Amino acid sequence: MTVRLGGVELGSGRPKICVPLTGATLRELAAEAEAVTVAVADLVELRIDRLADAGSLRAVQDAVDLLGVALDPALPVLLTFRTASEGGAAGLEPGRYRDLLLAAAARSGVHAVDVQMALPEDVVLAVVDGVHDIGKPVVLSFHDFRSTPTRDEILARLVRQQELGADIVKLACMPASTDDVLTLLGATSDYAARPGARPAITMAMGPLGVVSRLAGETFGSALTFGTVGAASAPGQVDAGALRAALDLIHEAQPA
Repeated sequence: MTVRLGGVELGSGRPKICVPLTGATLRELAAEAEAVTVAVADLVELRIDRLADAGSLRAVQDAVDLLGVALDPALPVLLTFRTASEGGAAGLEPGRYRDLLLAAAARSGVHAVDVQMALPEDVVLAVVDGVHDIGKPVVLSFHDFRSTPTRDEILARLVRQQELGADIVKLACMPASTDDVLTLLGATSDYAARPGARPAITMAMGPLGVVSRLAGETFGSALTFGTVGAASAPGQVDAGALRAALDLIHEAQPA
């Protein structure tokens, strides 16, 4: 199964590259957007939790509208508010999180929305349904910055994300050993082999996990994150070097 974000198709070909934009001000975001080109990126992630006024709808709308001017129009925008509990820069009460994401999702410059599955289920379902009503896809995500769940637990979380209505499933975890990286890759492969599986985004974070950001086409991850400037999570690598590595792996795949 494939999913389209603007003109970008996830779930086919080599994994797509997403560059996070993390500026706190419109000036910083404009500078970041100017540095991102279609030569290295397929889409961008607007991290609205990094904005100086992260809980303000007006601030979020201004940021989205800026990217509509500053970005190459071929680069879709994934809107993300990553809460502090999952490595983000701000906290937000669940009801405000819901309302902010639903209002921002209606902006024409937003092509998809990330929703954290660990939030209360009624909030998750309200955002998923509301974004779908607008006609845009949802990434349901889970982040564990302390450890790596078991292979069965990772698979179960990805399956649950799909059951909750995700168009794209996502899980990131922190490995303590190479075995943890293999656990994440194995669970990704398990999920991708399921009938009706959605495009998946998985990664092991930190230096040990860099290989997981490169091996998506082999194991079933449809997107990876690369940097043009500051990283938004541990283990992200330069987007230009990442594209070269992904292209090399893609060319080696059997026809």
